[in-house]
This record gives sequence, C-alpha cells and structure tokens, in this order.
Amino acid sequence: MPDLYHSLSQRNCCKVQLEVNGKGGMISAIAAAIAWVLGLGAPQLTFWQMGIRAVVVYLAALVMVRLVGDRRFIGKHAALDVLLTIILGATLSRAINGSAPFFGTLVAGLVLVGMHGLLAAIAFHFPAVESWIKGHSRVLIWEGQMHPQTLRKSHLSRKDLESSLRLKAKLTDPTQVRVARLESSGEISVIPQEQSPKILEVAVESGVQTVRIALD
Repeated sequence: MPDLYHSLSQRNCCKVQLEVNGKGGMISAIAAAIAWVLGLGAPQLTFWQMGIRAVVVYLAALVMVRLVGDRRFIGKHAALDVLLTIILGATLSRAINGSAPFFGTLVAGLVLVGMHGLLAAIAFHFPAVESWIKGHSRVLIWEGQMHPQTLRKSHLSRKDLESSLRLKAKLTDPTQVRVARLESSGEISVIPQEQSPKILEVAVESGVQTVRIALD
C-alpha cells in the first residue's frame, strides 16, 4: 500500500508539473510572438513592425486622451493642455520609431496623463493655485480704450489686436469694443459695445401722426 500511494503521488506531481510547464510555455510563446511582431529588442525595425507599433500607440493614445477628456485635450483650454499635447506626442512617437523602449514609453505617456489630471484637479479645487497653473486673462481693451502696456506684456501689436477684432467680432475700430481679453488659452475674446437702435422718422402725410421706426 505505501508503494501504491507513493506511485500515485509521483503521478499527480508529474501531471501538475506538466500542466504548469504547459501554461508557462504558452505564456512564453505568446510573449515571444508579441516581441517578434513589435520588434522588441530588434536592432532595426521593419516597415510592417513600425506600422503595427503605430496602430498600438494610436489606440493607447486614444485611451489616454479619453482619460483626460477629449474635448479638453483638443480644445487646448490652457497652457497646461498645450504642454501635454506636445510632450505626449513627442514621447509616444519614440515608441513608433524604436528610439525608446516600447512599453516603457507607453508607461511614460500614462504618467504624463496622470500628472495632467492631478494638476487639473488641484487647479479646480484650489482657485489660488489655478492662475499659477493655467494662467489668467489680460484686459486689452476696456470701454473702447486700448491698454498699450498690456499689449507689450502680451507681445501683441496694435495690428494683431485689430486683426483679431475683425476675425472675432467683425469690428474695425477699437472704440466699438466694450471689453477685449487675452484668455489663458491664447485666444482673444471680444465683447462689442451696446449700440442704441437708430430711429427713423417717416411722415406719411400732413395731418397724420409721424411713424417712428427703430432700426437695429
């Protein structure tokens, strides 16, 4: 009986070892296939390996952008968003051409996205820090009067401002502007002056009350 138990134990141990070796071999085969497809560790990447890397990086970047909030990312609301766009693109491009470790570069991209989200959350909950992180708007025109000192600080010329007035509000004269601001996103917002309606008086005929027509 002891010999029988010993024989059965050996068979069970061998069976378990075979199963473990089988799973380990499958995992190793999958890892080797991924490494071969992506060209991990290859001295030089082929065209199709770079193409597959581009697809993987594109999908990973899409997930990262969704984590940030795609409208905010594309809209570039502040310098913080522009900075993430530039650095994330430059970082992920290195994973495509093989100039940096593939998975390490993707992890670096996730770290950048996480840091961006952290700074955005800090700016949201602490308004005192928000202006330091995202910047603040500057008044360029107030009640029709331009602020030359603010224009100099913002590196804007009078022609630059007049061009923005024409493009944003269809205005040609700064005196027609109530407020114009250089926003933290770098765009110029324009609020025109409120104009009183023009009154046109029309006399129908003698002895009849004059008709007054307001023209917007």
